[in-house]
Amino acid sequence: MRVELKIDPACQEPCAVINAARLTPNLQAAISLLEKEGEENVFPAQRDGKTYLIEPDAIEIIRTEGRELALYDRQKRRFLLNRPLYELEKQLGKNFVRISKSALVSIRRISHVEASFNGTMELVMKNGVEEVITRSYRQQFKQRLGV
Repeated sequence: MRVELKIDPACQEPCAVINAARLTPNLQAAISLLEKEGEENVFPAQRDGKTYLIEPDAIEIIRTEGRELALYDRQKRRFLLNRPLYELEKQLGKNFVRISKSALVSIRRISHVEASFNGTMELVMKNGVEEVITRSYRQQFKQRLGV
């Protein structure tokens, strides 16, 4: 593949143009990588009066608890976030799934899921945190996991 790069000091925001006869899996991967350029890949979170930078791989679950948005990591430590859940959902991408109006979980960190009452499902994360998959998000959850 031939690649051209033009350096222009007047350029405000990088822009990539790809000319191809068809979209291949390799081109799609390159596009995804380029689209993520400049995105934050850590999340500032507070705990004990300190701010920590949490990487997405360390996140098990993010959920609202009362008026707070809490993040639980692999060690079951609780951090507080200052951003809306829908923003985090967009930024975290395909490795996370919404399981209710108030919770988002890492697909890779799910330990197991079991049926519960009234059509809901109980989800247990690898760190032991439990959460309910509500009926309105159950179908979306199953599709994402291919169940």
